[in-house]
Amino acid sequence: MTKSEIKNKAKNKSPKKKKRKNPYIPGIAALKFKPTYDWDVNTAKTLYDGFKHPFNKDQIIYSDCISGSGMDQMPDSSVDLIIADPPFGIKFTGKENFYNRKSEYVANGYGEVNENYGEFSEAWISKLPRIMKDTSSVFIFSGWTNLNDILNAVAKTDLALINHIIWKYQFGVFTKRKFVSSHYHLLFLVKNRKKYFFNKIEHYPEDVWIIPRKFQPGERKNSTKLPEEVVSRCIHFCSEPGGLVFDPFMGNGTTAKCARANFRHYFGFEINHDMKDVIEANLEQINPGQTYKHHITMIPNKEELLKKYPAAKKKLFDEKNQ
Repeated sequence: MTKSEIKNKAKNKSPKKKKRKNPYIPGIAALKFKPTYDWDVNTAKTLYDGFKHPFNKDQIIYSDCISGSGMDQMPDSSVDLIIADPPFGIKFTGKENFYNRKSEYVANGYGEVNENYGEFSEAWISKLPRIMKDTSSVFIFSGWTNLNDILNAVAKTDLALINHIIWKYQFGVFTKRKFVSSHYHLLFLVKNRKKYFFNKIEHYPEDVWIIPRKFQPGERKNSTKLPEEVVSRCIHFCSEPGGLVFDPFMGNGTTAKCARANFRHYFGFEINHDMKDVIEANLEQINPGQTYKHHITMIPNKEELLKKYPAAKKKLFDEKNQ
């Protein structure tokens, strides 16, 4: 039998593709989309006010999250979502002259990792599964330098990697002999693949998030500060109103601030005592639920979608006039 005959025989045996019942029209699914879960403001506030936790919520402990007084003291299965932006491990203070910022606005006391970064990563990541519920998720931010150490630490736990998200921002440190780094890695991990909570609040949520860093001239901060939009996105997709969001490296308190603003409770650790005034000032700016929105109002409305998808507009017009 010739190669051509073998190929034709295999082709004839291959199953025929099922034809679509209705032709694909871009935009129709987006027009019909609704978030998996949605709560109006009053319902979200009721959940926030009534949710009970096994320890004192809405507080930040100013100590090392790894030490005996850290995560080891937290109850089993006590948190709904973890958002962690650990130290870089690259001898970084945030006051370096290649950053466009005045060093007097960067708080002192930033604690960089002095030991082996792999051992450091294993020390804190290994403690996460115990405090997580089966429905819980973890988001871990990382630059590319020590990403392998974090991935290796994750591999030694029972956590499952669901997505490797890229957060793309608008600038990076100038380079001469390599490409400019202008992204972060964001690992989306869960304790239980079958039971983790995920609220699909967008019709087509991609794993590349293009969210700019915002300049905050004259504002006192830690060495770096995550945009609230990035942190809030993690909260919207992977927690419910009233849930407990945990951050082992609070930094500027961005996680706590975003949790509170979206009717979630918070708990966390920060090793730098000099950040206490900064964090408290940030939290004083926000009331519970201050930026909370009905998820259905956060997606493109019908008029925007019809403008974007003219074929869908024609389809709806034809159906209406049949």
